[in-house]
Amino acid sequence: MSFGLGTDLAIDLGTANTCVFASGQGVIISEPSLIAFNTVTGAIEAVGQEARGMLGRTPANLRAVRPIRDGVIADFEAAEKMLNYFIRKTHHQLGGWTRPRVVIGVPAQVTPVERRAVKDSAYRAKVSEVFLVDEPMAAALGAGMPITEAAGNMIIDVGGGTTDIAVISLSGVVISRSVRVAGDAFDEAIMHHLKKNHELLIGERTAEEIKLQIGSATELAKPATMQVKGRHIGKGVPVKITITDAEVREALAEPLKTILKAVRETLDQIPPELSSDVFDRGIALCGGSALLRNLDRRIQQETQLPIKIVDEPLSAVVIGAGKMLADKALLKKLAVH
Repeated sequence: MSFGLGTDLAIDLGTANTCVFASGQGVIISEPSLIAFNTVTGAIEAVGQEARGMLGRTPANLRAVRPIRDGVIADFEAAEKMLNYFIRKTHHQLGGWTRPRVVIGVPAQVTPVERRAVKDSAYRAKVSEVFLVDEPMAAALGAGMPITEAAGNMIIDVGGGTTDIAVISLSGVVISRSVRVAGDAFDEAIMHHLKKNHELLIGERTAEEIKLQIGSATELAKPATMQVKGRHIGKGVPVKITITDAEVREALAEPLKTILKAVRETLDQIPPELSSDVFDRGIALCGGSALLRNLDRRIQQETQLPIKIVDEPLSAVVIGAGKMLADKALLKKLAVH
């Protein structure tokens, strides 16, 4: 089957967000990785942004599902339908109907079984060819790092489900570490904190809003507060409380500790020659959760190395995967099997 360049796609199938890049067009879709089913008919009611509006608010016959958990497929049927939806939507926007070649970013340390699951889902979504690439490698390429040079480039990708840390040299991952702690763990920590300290039950959406509005990794220059509504556990009625940024920081301490430990362990294992490169060049930070206030400053304090948030942290992986579409030799070299 022949396909035009315009139909080839790069997909970052993220735990929180799915981004789609089309050759010659750039990033054309960036929507939540969510799908809402009708449990009676099995029909898809909503995907992406529309499904996000339903999260925690669905009636008994509707179920909002996040098919990707911790960076890997947790619900095969839902993932396949979501992939199919995004591919069809892309084709509809571009006006093409040929089966595309697809490059998909996966966390660096997923198992062969998990990789096979991603490939199978993509093939069932009617694509002609599937290539899987390591997310840190794609992110480094998307961030404009010189990955083909004989020099160490270090990148930290803090997504929704996983934090991927990698040191790259000569188009290869020299050392990598992946921890299943990232944006979702931040949300869960906030939910747990409010339940334990205020007997308040809140949903994922509210926890995410708290994180975005007053969450931070180090002390803020100007203290912030936020009013939060939820259900009181003891009284069973809706209540409203005010929380501070210091409280949210306390809630985030544990997941942040796990990420920082993984960063330090990776730095400990870098070969000496590459270590000096990382010292000179610093560390690139990307992923949606890289936008947590002062996360860069916190990592800098811990490592004593310069940290730079890349220009488009949320779409670095998909932009890098998109660049590989245009370079067959590089794609062949970087594809994981």
